[in-house]
Amino acid sequence: MFASSLREFFRALLLPPRLFVTLAAVVVLLAVAHFWPVLLVPAQVLTLLLALLTLLDAGLLFGLGRGGGVFARRLLGQRLSNGDDNDIQVVLENRYPFPARLDVVDDVPVQFQRRDLLFPVRLGAGHTTTLHYQLRPTRRGEYVFGQTNVLVRSPLGLVQRRYRFGEQDQTVAVYPSFLQMRRYELLAVSNRLTEVGVKRIRRIGQSLEFDHIRPYALGDDPRAINWKATARRPGQGEALLVNHFEDERAQQVYCVIDKGRVMRMPFAGLALLDYAINAALVLSNIALIKHDRAGLITFAHEPGDVVAADRRRGQLPRLLEVLYRQQTRFLESDYERLAALVQRQIKQRSLLVLFTNFESLHGLQRQLPYLRRLAARHLLLVVFFENTELQQVLDKPAETTEELYEQTVADKFSQDKRRMVLELQRYGIQALLTAPQHLTANTINRYLEFKARGLI
Repeated sequence: MFASSLREFFRALLLPPRLFVTLAAVVVLLAVAHFWPVLLVPAQVLTLLLALLTLLDAGLLFGLGRGGGVFARRLLGQRLSNGDDNDIQVVLENRYPFPARLDVVDDVPVQFQRRDLLFPVRLGAGHTTTLHYQLRPTRRGEYVFGQTNVLVRSPLGLVQRRYRFGEQDQTVAVYPSFLQMRRYELLAVSNRLTEVGVKRIRRIGQSLEFDHIRPYALGDDPRAINWKATARRPGQGEALLVNHFEDERAQQVYCVIDKGRVMRMPFAGLALLDYAINAALVLSNIALIKHDRAGLITFAHEPGDVVAADRRRGQLPRLLEVLYRQQTRFLESDYERLAALVQRQIKQRSLLVLFTNFESLHGLQRQLPYLRRLAARHLLLVVFFENTELQQVLDKPAETTEELYEQTVADKFSQDKRRMVLELQRYGIQALLTAPQHLTANTINRYLEFKARGLI
């Protein structure tokens, strides 16, 4: 701990540790020579030698580096993805005619509170390398990067030179999780959504139209294998072909996001609102891939943004921009206004995926009349969150009376969550109780289930 702090102090002074150690040895030798004069001459010789080597080292770093001894450039996208590990790269080039030791310090935005981004690098003469590190933002908005600092030492290591690269204030916006959206999009296109927890739903009582023939993928229904097309294919036996059918298209899917105070609760650094926004972005993209029309409604104590359901090109970027601007409010959400807004804006029967949260059964019952009004004209799916901290309390063995009391209270709240699901189902309202980390996959599962059952 002390040694690490001392190294940081030297770097702040641009004083290499090797020079400090050598200077300390010379000072001690001169002090000892005061009592033993026989050591005075060796101490003077050592001092002169140290001065010459230091001048030589300074000449190497500052004389040979006039045209730019080293070069560094930070590479990052125009946007960062919220809640994901974003790859940041720093390209380094040693333009000195000798091997150099570099200490790279990247000035990242204050929101990350990272003070450990120091990368020691040994780079040969004329060589280039790329450093990789990851940043995980937990809030949407603008993040400001500083400059990339590179501290350079020659093989002598007695002098250190600092270079600075890049803009002093490089602003990058953190958007909803487009990396997660791309991952789900790729798996959906290649029919591999099962790899991220999306279940393969069996279609029930639905007439489907033939779309095209494609290669067999793991999880496909064997009854859909087209044996004639497989037999006619060159290189028989290498791959099976299956008939691909399409569901009914152009159905409206609206993500309705509650921005009230209940969505400020954090989980793993992200607010519940951000989990809902990330899931809404992925669900909208999947709906567009399924040829449905995706829309968005946000609300709090007053109506928010409304994006009419559509599937034209540009709809997804429009949804992304609207989701980027959303912020939680401190007041309780007004479901009566939401019901009036939906009745006024949405005339066609649609799937409404409502992302919200209820912490008590009483809180749900106060909003139930408005939820029933929404469910009367649309297919309503109410998505709310499990309190994972309560589950941790329940899983831990109680050893004291206080812990037993805490478990009793936690069990009551956990039971209330399950009763909320039953209460919604009693009035014909679809409900999904999920942990925040499983929100996206579970929501897509329910959407695909509704499609397969022909409920929309």
